[in-house]
Amino acid sequence: MLRYRQDLRTMGYLAFATALFFWQWREPGLANWWLYPVTLFMSLSSAIIAHNHNHLPTWKNRWLNLLTNYWIGMLYGHPAIGWVPTHNQNHHKYNNTEGDLSLSPKFFKGDHLLSVLVYPTLTSLEQTPAIRSYVWGLRKTNRRLFWEAVSEYVVFVSLMVLAFWIDWRKAIVLLLIPQQFALFTIQAFNYFQHIGCDPNSEWNHSRNIVGFWTNALLFNNGIHTVHHYKPGVHWSELPKLHAEHAHKIDPVLLVPRMLPWIFKSYILSIVWPAAKDPGVLVRASE
Repeated sequence: MLRYRQDLRTMGYLAFATALFFWQWREPGLANWWLYPVTLFMSLSSAIIAHNHNHLPTWKNRWLNLLTNYWIGMLYGHPAIGWVPTHNQNHHKYNNTEGDLSLSPKFFKGDHLLSVLVYPTLTSLEQTPAIRSYVWGLRKTNRRLFWEAVSEYVVFVSLMVLAFWIDWRKAIVLLLIPQQFALFTIQAFNYFQHIGCDPNSEWNHSRNIVGFWTNALLFNNGIHTVHHYKPGVHWSELPKLHAEHAHKIDPVLLVPRMLPWIFKSYILSIVWPAAKDPGVLVRASE
């Protein structure tokens, strides 16, 4: 029933995240603080799974895909249908140009730590009306999809209310905080993938994290240029596609490791400006 056998790993991630949640819920105390970083990581992974699932549904069966949407939504903090109008239909169309709801930066003109910190919240606020308009518009264009979208919100809200009714403290620690971490971080990823790039370039519009661990742990999410080139390609096939086109991408946009790059560009650069990655636009103007 899976479209790609590699998504056994996807199902494994979701199963592990769910088991981790229920195990901590049943344990004394609010959470296992040694495992809490894993909880946060699994919520972020679920957001990436939601992205992948909405580009290319995991299952061949429509009902299994809908059930997976319910599952993913609880783990990362929003009904998965929200990816369609904000990402699939908007971001991939405008790709960090005017009209892109996730255009970066926001509020600030420059690229610095404060820009990163405010970007996820401001982007989410801009995207919310688009999600509402899209779901409401489905009443006229696709009634089946409309009711499926409504069901995602009903399931999500109902389960969140149930969790808070059973134990609001654990619901905050084991659901709400990991969800907000995932929503914030996945938006920040988009910022990192496009800031300082050339949105008008065919191959230099995105930054790629090409190191092993980022892509091994996060479903090749670091490989971004060819994802825009062919959004419908399964995540497991992105490394091969990237290898075919990597020579067309400016080397400054091929970053070996994500966390050191973030540290240098947004923390170390505060005291040592030369540490900052200039990006292709700044370098081209020098």
